[in-house]
Amino acid sequence: MSSKKVGKRRAEQHHKHIPQRTCVACRRQFNKRQLTRVVRTADEGVVIDPTGKRNGRGAYLCDQPECWEKALGKAQLLNQALNTQLSAAELALLSAAQPVSRLVVREVVVTP
Repeated sequence: MSSKKVGKRRAEQHHKHIPQRTCVACRRQFNKRQLTRVVRTADEGVVIDPTGKRNGRGAYLCDQPECWEKALGKAQLLNQALNTQLSAAELALLSAAQPVSRLVVREVVVTP
C-alpha cells in the first residue's frame, strides 16, 4: 500500500473534536458552546464569561431555568465549583444574567 492511500483514509476518518463540559447543577454533559461559563477572576471576582476564554476558575451552567434556580438558590454549588464564597452582589449579577424561561404562548381565538 502506498502512503498516499493511507493518508486519504485517515483524512476521511478524522472527526473534529468538540469539547464537552458538565453543568454544575444537573450534571449533564453538553457541548462547551451550549453552556454559560461563570468564572472567578483574581481582579473582578465572579463574572459571566461569554467568550469562554477568560483566565480564572470556571464553572458551567446549561440554559435550563431550573439549573440556574438550583445554582443560585443553593449557592454552595457554585461556591464549591469556583472554590470561593459568592457575595450578595455577585449572586445578584448572576441572577440578572439568568436566561429567560422558554414558555410557549399559544393564541386562543374564541368566536361567538
